[in-house]
Amino acid sequence: MAYCLAIDIGASSGRHILGEYVDGKLKIEEIYRFDNGLKKVDGYLSWDIEYLSKNIIEGIKKCAEIGKIPSTVAIDTWGVDYVLLDKNNKEILPAVSYRDSRTDGIPEEVDKIISQNDLYAKTGIQRANYNTIYQLYTDVKSGRLENAEHLLMMPEYLSYILTGVMKSEYTIASTTSLLNAYNKNWDMDIIKRLGIKPTIFNEIQMPSTKVGNFTQQVIDYVGFDAEVVFAPSHDTASAVAACTLTGHGMYISSGTWSLIGAQNNYPVLTEAALNANFTNEGGVKGTYRFLKNIMGMWLIQSIRNNLGRKYSFQEMMDMSRESTYTKTFNPNDPRLVAPENMIEAITECLGEKELPIADIINSVYHSLAKSYAEVVKEIEEVTGEEVDCINIVGGGSQATYLNELTEKYTHKPVTAGPVEATAIGNLKAQFDYLLQK
Repeated sequence: MAYCLAIDIGASSGRHILGEYVDGKLKIEEIYRFDNGLKKVDGYLSWDIEYLSKNIIEGIKKCAEIGKIPSTVAIDTWGVDYVLLDKNNKEILPAVSYRDSRTDGIPEEVDKIISQNDLYAKTGIQRANYNTIYQLYTDVKSGRLENAEHLLMMPEYLSYILTGVMKSEYTIASTTSLLNAYNKNWDMDIIKRLGIKPTIFNEIQMPSTKVGNFTQQVIDYVGFDAEVVFAPSHDTASAVAACTLTGHGMYISSGTWSLIGAQNNYPVLTEAALNANFTNEGGVKGTYRFLKNIMGMWLIQSIRNNLGRKYSFQEMMDMSRESTYTKTFNPNDPRLVAPENMIEAITECLGEKELPIADIINSVYHSLAKSYAEVVKEIEEVTGEEVDCINIVGGGSQATYLNELTEKYTHKPVTAGPVEATAIGNLKAQFDYLLQK
């Protein structure tokens, strides 16, 4: 059976994972890993896209070095962020991150052009400062969009680096708040009303479709050719594709963010869904992921960084188990988006002056579990259906203490895994493509 290569890039790291079917079971192998993070460029929190591109190609080259050549390659990343290119296909830098504060106050300005109710009725996307729609409107105001001829969401841009082909993919496009929830295509009415050039957008493709083959330059460097295809390019869409959902089951894709929701065959665009700030993002086979974003392991990751990484995640979890401090805070408090010191920010959110580290970590776990329970209740109220189980997937599913607390707060049975859900969902889409050929 052929190999497929999933390139899964998150806010803090990227991995290259080879997959093959052995005796009817998917076998995966991580062959390359690299760090990812933000840096200040021209005063903006930005992604180093040259560094990302270099590591993607280095990881692909590793396949040749170990003698396992993939037939296909697919890339998934976080949502909402994009790269603009000019008429010469040159990047308009910096590639600003959703964590930058440049969109502060922008949603209120957009409301004057298209109301929040009308926007939700068209796109079904939750309101958040970092949404692509608000980032692009900031670019319109600054004049940055004047020289742009192309817009590629982050995984689309990285696929373009490998192929020289510009295409757009449904699941990642659905995170922009510019995609019509009904026809699954760009909503040109919204785009034109905001003064965004319609010509920068590409035709939407579904997962398991081909982008292109490697360019000759990539072939010469890595030593082989392969087809680049679209997986569900939004990492959460890939993760949910690997979930085991039965009955009225819910998923929690637990990583830097916790994405909590259900999978539907239709968008839920009711006033109740709007008021609860749920989002309807694209899934595999034209489905919709009805979910809410909660600040997830970003909180734990940031605390660990503040402590100089002297504790492992397991050690931090063990410390929290010894704490009896259970006061909670809102994980989505704006003060926690990109603080210089997460420990101080959380202490402030708790209304405390100082706390032992174990208490702060314990508060994070309790706050997350409590937030999960609140979302479960909201989903039941909005949909009128009782949730009967929860499947936690992704790296955060290894936090056994958080899983236990989730079961305690939600009163629902919880199953954990797969840990590599995103890569598995990515690989499944590639094998589906090969079977269709």
